[in-house]
Amino acid sequence: MKPVIKITILILFFISMHSVRAHEIRPAYLLIKEQSPKSYTVLWKVPRTVERVLDIQPQFEEGFKLSETVPPRILEAYVLYTYKLTAEQSLSNTQISIHQLNTTGIDVLTDIRLLNGQRYSFLLQPTHNIATVPQSSSKWMVAKTYTSLGIEHILFGFDHLLFVLALIMITIGFKKLLKTITSFTLAHSITLSFSALGIANLPSPPVEAVIALSIVFLALEILKVQQGIPSLTSQKPWLVAFSFGLLHGFGFAGALKDIGLPQNEIPLALATFNIGVEVGQILFVIIMLIVLKLVKSIVPNRKQVSKLAPYSIGAVAAFWLIERVLAF
Repeated sequence: MKPVIKITILILFFISMHSVRAHEIRPAYLLIKEQSPKSYTVLWKVPRTVERVLDIQPQFEEGFKLSETVPPRILEAYVLYTYKLTAEQSLSNTQISIHQLNTTGIDVLTDIRLLNGQRYSFLLQPTHNIATVPQSSSKWMVAKTYTSLGIEHILFGFDHLLFVLALIMITIGFKKLLKTITSFTLAHSITLSFSALGIANLPSPPVEAVIALSIVFLALEILKVQQGIPSLTSQKPWLVAFSFGLLHGFGFAGALKDIGLPQNEIPLALATFNIGVEVGQILFVIIMLIVLKLVKSIVPNRKQVSKLAPYSIGAVAAFWLIERVLAF
């Protein structure tokens, strides 16, 4: 067996196994709504995989009592818990934490809505597991939270990153690459916004499958370029990037739907989530350009190794395509 094929199989195995565990990257969601003075309903949405449900639980200060009101509901990727929270004091200026969050790799988006109209969102993370409920809403808090979520989503969205990597490899020249990445950014920003605002939408399963198919397509196009075969993709990669970018935007929108948007700050949350996605994407492009330049300078037999990337990209994307089609 050729070395290129061996390495491709190893990469396919590693990434496909990683994709099984990648479901834990979805954030948990904690919604607290004040129903009457010192009485709240609590909606607690916890990510689950085929194997298990994460054993994490919201915790409040002494004097708050949390009691289950509805049996847990099992959804496709989450378990939904409903509680009633009562206390002898207001929730404002008290601390909230998530028990055992530090043993996971996920974040918790917390959304609090009070009777006086105050609404605010913040992020609890494994390394920052305690937050004080502010007495007033903060636009900066919403912006910070959704920018972080956008960065995390793109950096852990391996299918989107693989597509961007393929675009980098098929585009020759910095100006053309800048135009291509800008086209991809513009396209997925349009459909992400349209979907989040309810203007246009597509069902998630076929979108995810076609995203995988778009990566397979680019892997084949890379092989054509390496063989010296001209194609529309290599001549006008920005056009292909824009076309598929529209589809990838619906993929981002599906993730944002899982996270949720604060109803009083939808434009701000949507804009900063988009900014976070772009910041993460720019970081990835910079890192990949540096890595590809290093590979070209240190690898002696570049012709043999150059085939490794498109074969690996195509193999992984084909695996995702089959997996997602079978999941319909």
